[in-house]
Formats: sequence, C-alpha cells, structure tokens
Amino acid sequence: MRRNFTHLVLFLLAFVCCLSQSAAQDARLSQFYAAPLQVNPAMIGVFDGQSRVVVNYRELYASVLKDNPFRTLAASFDMRFRVMRGDYAGFGISVMRDEVGVANFNRVRANLGGSFLKQLNGSRYSRSNQYLVIGAQLGIGQRGFDWGKLWFTNQFNIDQALVDYGSDPGENFDQSKTNVYLDFNAGLLWYALFDNDMSVYVGGSMHHLNEPNISFLGDDTEKLYSKWVGNAGGEIPFTNNLSLLPAIAVMGQGPSFSATFGGNFRFTNRDWKEVAIRAGVWGHMANQLETSKTMDAMIFTAILEIERWNFGVSYDVTVSTLASANNSRGAFELSLIYTSKNKDRVRTVCPKF
Repeated sequence: MRRNFTHLVLFLLAFVCCLSQSAAQDARLSQFYAAPLQVNPAMIGVFDGQSRVVVNYRELYASVLKDNPFRTLAASFDMRFRVMRGDYAGFGISVMRDEVGVANFNRVRANLGGSFLKQLNGSRYSRSNQYLVIGAQLGIGQRGFDWGKLWFTNQFNIDQALVDYGSDPGENFDQSKTNVYLDFNAGLLWYALFDNDMSVYVGGSMHHLNEPNISFLGDDTEKLYSKWVGNAGGEIPFTNNLSLLPAIAVMGQGPSFSATFGGNFRFTNRDWKEVAIRAGVWGHMANQLETSKTMDAMIFTAILEIERWNFGVSYDVTVSTLASANNSRGAFELSLIYTSKNKDRVRTVCPKF
C-alpha cells in the first residue's frame, strides 16, 4: 500500500511540473485550500461531514495604498447527500467581493453549483477509496465603482488649484451604469485515500467559460478572460501524530499567470475531541511580463483545528522588487471553516485540504 502511495506521489509531482510549464485577473487567495468553492466547482461536497461553511478575508498592500487596499471577502456554504451506495451529490452557494482604490472599484460574484461524487473503488468499511467528482456553477457577476469619487481634467479649477466635483466632467458616459453579467464554471476532481492520514488529489477547472462582456460603455469586445485552474495536493504521514499536507494551485487568465505552492505540517493530539495545529511556508509566483515568471511572495501560515472548527491566518511577505516600496509587507489573510457532523453512521471518505 505504501509503495502504491509513493507511485501516486511521484505522479502528483510530475503533474505539478507540467502545470508549472504552462503560461489572473480574478482575486486570488493565498489560503486557496481553505476556499474550495472559489478554486474548483468539483470541490462542492468534498469534505468530512454533512454541511460546510467557509469565510475568507484578504487585505493586500495596505502599507502602500493606506486606507484603500485590495480587500477580498468570500463566503460559501455546501452540503452533500447520499444518492446511491457509495455515491454522493453536492450542492453549494458561494459569493465573493473584492474592491480597491479611492473610486472603490468593486467586483461581486455569486454562484449556485452542484457536483456528483462517483466512487471508483472501495467501500464504506474500506480504508482505501477513490472518487471522481464533476461539478459546475452558474452565477451572476457585477462590476462597479463610485463615479462621484473620480475627477476629470474639465473639473480642475486652475485659478483656485482645486477640483470642482460638481462641475461637468465633459465625458460622454452614463454615470449610473453598472456592469452585470452571467457566469459559468465547471471542473473535475479525482482523489484517493489509502488511510486516515494518507491521500492524494488532482483537479482542474475552467472559469468564465462564456467570457462575458464586462464593459461599462457597451463595448462588445471587452470580454472577461476565461480562467483555467489546476490544483493538486495530498497528505503524507510521518508518525501517528504528524503529517505533511502539500498542495499547489496554478492558474492562468488571459496574459496573467499565478502559482501558489508549498505545504503545512499538521500535528494532532489524537484525542476523542481532536485538536490539531498546522504551520507551513508557501511560495507565490506570477508573471510581471508575459514571458517572465518570478517569485513575488513567501507566505507563512498557521491554522488551528478544534473539533469541527478550522481557524487559519497567513501573511504574505513580498520578495519581488516591490519590497523596496512596501517594506516587504504584502497581504494579511484570515479563514474560518465549520463542518457539521454527518447525521448517518456511514464513514465519509474525503481528503484533508
């Protein structure tokens, strides 16, 4: 069994290497493993329990942008139902809002999604199980900003050296217009469990498959790039109390590329009311130019698990050339996950993320 697991880990590493050779405008979370419905619709219902609530908050570059940093708030709820022996169906709802700048430019997305978890082998009594999951999301998005906080050349009073926000900006656009669009995402996920603390998973998803129009001026050529995401990870046990949870998320959207990779060590007390702590280091790589990919941040994480609660905190330390401007102070991020207990006595088979 351990030999088979080693082969799958090698396959996982090969998959990661292939992804890293591939050439994101959506908001990105450093704790991507704590925001499953934002990463892949096929992760709906993939958890140990009856239902799950997730909340994420991220604040980026407050050291540079002061009171107007990039702020991202995400939340999701999903649940699973047994539909056949060993198979499940999942349902989930997710929302995300991010904003930035003096003009409060903001983007909001809300999605309804579903998934089907097909058991490939194993049983309710087996320690070894494999599942293939397919998922999809249909939702709505909106983009907007506060026109009243913008000013244009015609509004600048040269004599008094100030901006007259009440004067005519001289621009031909509808200041009350907002951009609303439909959105569609789909994904696949395969995972296998070999023991309580030994697992591997590989997934891929496509977001904004319909490439909606996001223009405020009615320009049909202003499309939202579709985004591809590859995610993979697993759990490798060292002792009965200590294991490693490596993971990677790679994404591309138009000319933009992003990759977050690393791992968390997990130590558990193995008591009836389980308490566990995780700590890890992650790296983030992005492209500054279309052909240049560089490391731009190191991410330090700490996570506390108390029974069915999971509290996470992380901090991005800037390591790119921007470090001279922000003194290496990047992003601060929080995550909260609550999973309700399964109502039936059948063992739920899912990996840890």
